[in-house]
Amino acid sequence: MSPPAGQRQTAAGLSCLAMPPAPIVIRLERPDHPQVRGLLRELDAYLATLYDSEDNFILGEQALLAPEVSFVVAECDGRIVGCGAVRRMPAEAESGRRPYGEIKRMMVDPTMRGQHIGPRLLQSLESLLHAQGIQQALLETGELQSAAVRLYERCGYRRRPAFGGYPENGLSLFFEKALAA
Repeated sequence: MSPPAGQRQTAAGLSCLAMPPAPIVIRLERPDHPQVRGLLRELDAYLATLYDSEDNFILGEQALLAPEVSFVVAECDGRIVGCGAVRRMPAEAESGRRPYGEIKRMMVDPTMRGQHIGPRLLQSLESLLHAQGIQQALLETGELQSAAVRLYERCGYRRRPAFGGYPENGLSLFFEKALAA
């Protein structure tokens, strides 16, 4: 016999109310928040398994606290489960002589992946740039980060040459997205 609508069967055969998933809220946060620090440590440890330290272009906590950086988090039921940053950059030759926002420190807790948190974080960062009159987002990621590459491509980012002083090291991939005017 199936449990009534809104209930589910447990392993012990008892039924309980099925709880709807907690909403995920995207909001600004300081990168020195204790939960953010834990998430960034996890990201750094993961990147260290993929690349040598000289091939990791990580913005540290102090750089993330700079006034030209905006940092957002995804929060679910009081727990920070994702983050991302955007650093506003001045025009340079590699950016078509236009200012841009550089997407940095994107991370979603592996247990929360598949819930569209990454695209929501990106959209939030892009909205911050757009509100400040910046019309392009650029980023660097590693070729071994296939899930990140898929995310950026699904969100409308296209490959481009290196920018911002990044080396063409054979490990980095560079992306851009024009933001709606």
